[in-house]
Amino acid sequence: MTTASFHDRLKDLAIELPPAGAPVANYVPVVLHDGLATVSGQLPRDAGGLVTGKVGEGLTPEAAQAAARLCGLAVIAQLRAALGGRLDRVVRCVQLTGFVNAGPAFTDHPQVVNGASDLMVEVFGEAGRHARAAVGAGSLPLGAAVEVAAVFAIRP
Repeated sequence: MTTASFHDRLKDLAIELPPAGAPVANYVPVVLHDGLATVSGQLPRDAGGLVTGKVGEGLTPEAAQAAARLCGLAVIAQLRAALGGRLDRVVRCVQLTGFVNAGPAFTDHPQVVNGASDLMVEVFGEAGRHARAAVGAGSLPLGAAVEVAAVFAIRP
């Protein structure tokens, strides 16, 4: 798929990527190395700001799944920025890791992280299918509801 095709695909899917955010600590948003793009953990932001909360303690699984999708959008935005706007360089989403801010009784982390996983398949098709970890966390940075990191195989 060409860069124009990805632009058109995002438009057809009514997906608008957010601006790639600047790091808030001592790390880089994306590392490009030996055919891989490793995207640092991204937090869920919408028009109202950071989506916070703990699943099972005031935040519904559906709201957390929507937050995971926002994280996925931020991952793709970081990737696009690191690749100079050329999403056509993506060969495959290799690995996605989702961290869910959850109360101790909540155990459906995979359903929450599907918000990001489904987005990767929506945007990249079969190349968006990936290995994955969905992990519960007692807390996340800034009280975020979800955090998602990813690894992509890329062309030169």
